[in-house]
Amino acid sequence: MDLSSRFSSILILLLISISIASAEIRKSEIRSDDRPIIPLDEFGFTHSGRLELDASKIWLSNSNPDLDLSKVGFFLCTRDAWVHVIQQLEEEEITCALQSDLVKHVFTFNNLKGGDKSRFSTVFTENDADQYSLVFANCLQQVKISMDVRSAMYNLEGKKGSRDYLSAGRTVLPKVYFLFSVIYFSLAATWIYVLYKKRLTVFAIHFFMLGVVVLKALNLLCEAEDKSYIKKTGTAHGWDVLFYIFNFLKGITLFTLIVLIGTGWSFLKPYLQDKEKKVLMIVIPLQVVANFAQVVIDETGPYGQDWVTWKQIFLLVDVVCCCAVLFPIVWSIKNLREAAKTDGKAAVNLVKLTLFRQYYIVVICYIYFTRVVVYALETITSYKYMWTSVVASELATLAFYLFTGYKFRPEVHNPYFVVDDEEEEAAAEALKLEDEFEL
Repeated sequence: MDLSSRFSSILILLLISISIASAEIRKSEIRSDDRPIIPLDEFGFTHSGRLELDASKIWLSNSNPDLDLSKVGFFLCTRDAWVHVIQQLEEEEITCALQSDLVKHVFTFNNLKGGDKSRFSTVFTENDADQYSLVFANCLQQVKISMDVRSAMYNLEGKKGSRDYLSAGRTVLPKVYFLFSVIYFSLAATWIYVLYKKRLTVFAIHFFMLGVVVLKALNLLCEAEDKSYIKKTGTAHGWDVLFYIFNFLKGITLFTLIVLIGTGWSFLKPYLQDKEKKVLMIVIPLQVVANFAQVVIDETGPYGQDWVTWKQIFLLVDVVCCCAVLFPIVWSIKNLREAAKTDGKAAVNLVKLTLFRQYYIVVICYIYFTRVVVYALETITSYKYMWTSVVASELATLAFYLFTGYKFRPEVHNPYFVVDDEEEEAAAEALKLEDEFEL
């Protein structure tokens, strides 16, 4: 294994370890693949873990009977152990990952027996609680392999030994998602009441905000059902399709809402400028790409040769979208500053400017927390408590929704509101201080 292959293997296993995908029953199709390491899945086992592994249509490009098939097979390995395995390979203590005493052999091809050597089925018991990656190793030089693999990892729970197909640390996620969905449905009901009570001052943006909250609630409900069925049966029973649909709609509408609020559309002005429309024309297609990449990542699994590429595309597109939505807020802040110097309405403009400045800071904090802090939390948290990163992300999102709804709620503005000279001068001085605020 050369240096680039080793680095790629470490990168793939690290990406798997922070992946949010559930370890449902997974079917993988490997075709004419000569990679020395092929990650298949990851799972957090308790002390009563099980792995069911089936492979069929096994084909090797070299049928030489002298091949050492003990160098081809499946094994389980923790992330920490894998780092040491890479070190052993670099120091030439071993020539194949399967030779390391730090990995747990599930099945090697030298155990293929009987008349039909194109298939096997085995059940592996794992009693050492930890987070493991299921990996296929092919240490034969220039030998390609094809096969269909079915893997099912689960923990036995309770006296009856019922199967739990969700990784340890994620088994509570169905309840978490359902609880947050109830909260968002309650928020939607509250928002409908607010819109009715203040219907004379409601703008189009307020109905758009309602749509975003409803889509978020439906997305969480579908994810709760998705995880619940995976937990019990190992498959989503179609709930994953609904989840992807509502996740797609939620992502597009949320980023669109941030852009529209940042431009002041509907409540400050009834139109969008050309540059603001261009931001939407960039963000919406990028969200389509991001959601497509997310589906590919979740459904193909890490065994696919393009899996890492799609993962990188998703991260890159998400970062670009997060940066793009900040521009309209910055433009609105600058426009309000310029207007304050010319229209003589310093007090009114100061209120608007303060609002947009606060929104700018909150959007940055929301993006930073959900993209960086949550990522770090997933990395450093024990696999037993992986649900905490989901809770942290959802709490941050909920706080962002609450802030946005409260600050931009329908309000009655008194057209006869009079500002005296002293208040106007104080506001003008405050605006001068605002000029020192660097975006």
